[in-house]
Formats: sequence, structure tokens, C-alpha cells
Amino acid sequence: MWFIIGFIIGALVLGAAWFSRTKNLNFTWYELVIGVIGLGLLLFTIQNFLGSFIEYEPQAAYTFLLVTGLPALILLVLAWQLAVRRTRKA
Repeated sequence: MWFIIGFIIGALVLGAAWFSRTKNLNFTWYELVIGVIGLGLLLFTIQNFLGSFIEYEPQAAYTFLLVTGLPALILLVLAWQLAVRRTRKA
């Protein structure tokens, strides 16, 4: 399972890099840090969500989605919007 997730993450990162090059998006260091933290938190959320379901604890799984999944998505959207808005301003 983690091989497939790693392959998908690699493809998404490659696609995002290609998209940012074609649209002339340049990321600053803090946007990259926010994005990497958000991606790590998202992977952490997926692992614990699936682990909780395997152990027959659905309430813990859904709670984990709310507690760590939502901040992960917020960080990823924040990093993307910072880059897009800075590019539009220039």
C-alpha cells in the first residue's frame, strides 16, 4: 500500500513542479516549508486513519481525520494560495 501511495505522491509532486514551471510560479522558502509540513501531516493522517479502521476503531479514525487531516489540508491550501497570490501581484 505504501508503495502505491509513494508512487502517487511522487507523481503529484512531479505534476505540481511541472505545472508551476509552465505557469511561472516560484515558491519562496516558507511556502515550501508549509507545503512539506502539510504533506507530512496528510501522510500521517492517512496512516493513522487506516490503522484505526484495521483495529476496528472507527470513532478514533474519524476523530483523527478531523484533528490532523483538516490542519493538513489547510496548510496545503495556504501554501498554494500564498504562491498564487504573490504571482498575481507581480
